[in-house]
Amino acid sequence: MKFKPMYMLLAAAFASMSLTAQAFEAITVQDIRVEGLQRTDPGTVFNYLTVKVGDRFDEAQASEAIRTLFATGFFDDVRVEVDGRVIVITVEERPTVAQININGSKLLEKDQVKAAFKGQNLAEGRIFQQEVLDAAINELKQQYYARGRYSVDIKTTITKLDRNRVGIQVDISEGEVAKIKAINFVGNTVYSQSDLISVMSLTTPTWMTWYTKTDQYSKQKFSGDLEAIKSLYLDSGYLNFSIESTQVALSEDKADMFLTVNVREGDMYRIGDISFAGNFTLPAAELLALVAAEKGEVFSRDSINKSTAAISDRLGHEGYAFSNVNAVPTIDEENKTVAFTFFVDPGKTTSIRRINIYGNNLTKDEVIRREVRQMEAAAYDLAKIKRSKERLQQLDFFSEVNIDTPVVPESADLVDMNINVVEKKTGSLNFGVGYGQGEGALFQASVSQANFLGTGKRFSAEVNTSKASKVLSLGMNNPYATPEGVSFGWTAYLRDTDPGTMDLGQYKISSKGLGFNFGMPTTEYNSLGLGVNFENMKFDVTSGSPSYVLDYIKEFGDTAQVYSVNANWSTDSRDSAVFPTKGWMVKTSAELGVPPSDINYYKLNFQSQYFYSLPTKKPFTFMWNMELGYGGVYAGNEDYPFYKNFYAGGVNSVRGYKSGSLGPMDNTGNSMGGSTRFVNNFEVFAPVPGMKDDKSMRLSAFYDAGNIWTYNQSIDIDSIQQSVGVGFTWISPIGPLKLIYAHPINAAPDAKKESVQFQIGQLF
Repeated sequence: MKFKPMYMLLAAAFASMSLTAQAFEAITVQDIRVEGLQRTDPGTVFNYLTVKVGDRFDEAQASEAIRTLFATGFFDDVRVEVDGRVIVITVEERPTVAQININGSKLLEKDQVKAAFKGQNLAEGRIFQQEVLDAAINELKQQYYARGRYSVDIKTTITKLDRNRVGIQVDISEGEVAKIKAINFVGNTVYSQSDLISVMSLTTPTWMTWYTKTDQYSKQKFSGDLEAIKSLYLDSGYLNFSIESTQVALSEDKADMFLTVNVREGDMYRIGDISFAGNFTLPAAELLALVAAEKGEVFSRDSINKSTAAISDRLGHEGYAFSNVNAVPTIDEENKTVAFTFFVDPGKTTSIRRINIYGNNLTKDEVIRREVRQMEAAAYDLAKIKRSKERLQQLDFFSEVNIDTPVVPESADLVDMNINVVEKKTGSLNFGVGYGQGEGALFQASVSQANFLGTGKRFSAEVNTSKASKVLSLGMNNPYATPEGVSFGWTAYLRDTDPGTMDLGQYKISSKGLGFNFGMPTTEYNSLGLGVNFENMKFDVTSGSPSYVLDYIKEFGDTAQVYSVNANWSTDSRDSAVFPTKGWMVKTSAELGVPPSDINYYKLNFQSQYFYSLPTKKPFTFMWNMELGYGGVYAGNEDYPFYKNFYAGGVNSVRGYKSGSLGPMDNTGNSMGGSTRFVNNFEVFAPVPGMKDDKSMRLSAFYDAGNIWTYNQSIDIDSIQQSVGVGFTWISPIGPLKLIYAHPINAAPDAKKESVQFQIGQLF
């Protein structure tokens, strides 16, 4: 049987070949036959064909059939022939991918590489196409480039297997991370190279970049750095500053990168007249007081932005949810000044229709609503909305808190307040070890649930042990025992203390206690607390115990039962509890032993911490900490109980002196503590050089002073012990770490000095 050949087209050459065919007359199709199929269903081929039995078939339709079948990507070769009135389609199927092997991938997991390939339609079981493989390899290279691996080399090997299958082997040589060799600026005269680099997150290699990775190029970080440079100039009066161009060059070996930034600084401008236009609703004098710029000052974009935000916020406090404040500049090129007109459009006063809460799968609605300061059906108040978000974040129940106020449809003066939260796990089971100089090695295990059953109650259990102190405690606190926000909690504990391990006397104390506490907020930032406690103590002494301990036990016995009440008041406006940069924290407390206690004592404590960000280029923070403690007895001629003594010295009080060693010594040469305590610290904190914006560590320089005095001993100012030194603090992956080098200034002859002190693994 003789066939009339029409077309033969290879997939690899399809785009460049011209179609040729032996002329034939159009036929009426009696049958269509497909040959050469192994995996593909014949119905798939028929679905792609536009010709069917009974149709007229000519050369144009033949060309279209070939193009259509090649476009499926299933075939390497397609031939169309006719036998009488039968169309015979012969195909050669492309192979399928039997396996993909990845070698040399360390930075990316093999599953990650295969997932990237799958996203490019390359996976085991799918049809192999060279162009798809090329695209997948290119995408993989882009992932390595994004990680700074510009020298990555990826080779592929295709192996033909039986049953028209192929195996793909991908060999990856990841290379080294390209480091920023140099950062150069062209056109800068106002600021030096070092000044401009100091505001960038990217940098050349330093002694700490192995940790920060800031010497590794990132397009996103570089864009952010360019904006930081622009802000530096715009906040310094250079209104027409611009970045003309940037170049990122790679060395031939692809190991080094060179960044070049071309700038045009322009002239410096000062603030001209400041005026207001529009519907003020507030006195112009009040608005002017909110402007953070004055006539004659150097222009600062940041101060203008803060001014518009302050005016908008102030209008928000008055119920204007959608105020619009624009600062329009008028530039005087001759005098190099820029005047601003603040156009104020407060819009309409707005009220809150409804408060909606989303995302709280565990936390009950009432736990969230009781922290919200903005009320439903009340006037919109931006200050209350912001404070609501702060209080929700301080709960530490949510990883995200977002509040938006969309307009109620067809009601321009009404908005809803939508609170969207993302809950996080608030239960924890922690095990930890650490070392405190003075306390020695310690082990800690704790289980806690900060949001018990979604009610906002806090439950905790802790085991803490060191050679100086062993503690087992349980506790529960309900921050809203009453709807008014009165809190109630309890704690129970067992404690064994061995002061001798810290050179504070050869005796031991075993105690067990139970306490109840109440608290209530007096303002948004202040709180008042009350508590009652019971403690039973037993003393274990030997002939080598200090005389003041032996004398006290001889008179009052080797056991003591203490019933006490306490009150405390605190205020805290710090911007952070870990590394504050501004704000004030004050704590005061009083503890009183009451009948039927074995002793009638009292203890008073006061602590004040003040933080201030110094007006310097570098983010330096000044801290002043002062602590006062005083104890005594209020009935009879009893001695002040030694187990209620204050101590000072060590990492957390007066550095450079051994922990708890300040004050008078007993007859065995150990520190005995006292009833009066004074500690004062002046400290300046600074970022670690080379760490840029890293918030986990900082350096400091300090001056410490303090001492301890015994009951009925007069306070001698000249006896205050002093020290100076430097410190390093790091919130490390294994826990907070403090490293101190201190030099005592006027140490007493019998002082126990320690120049190097450290602490790791416990909170401070």
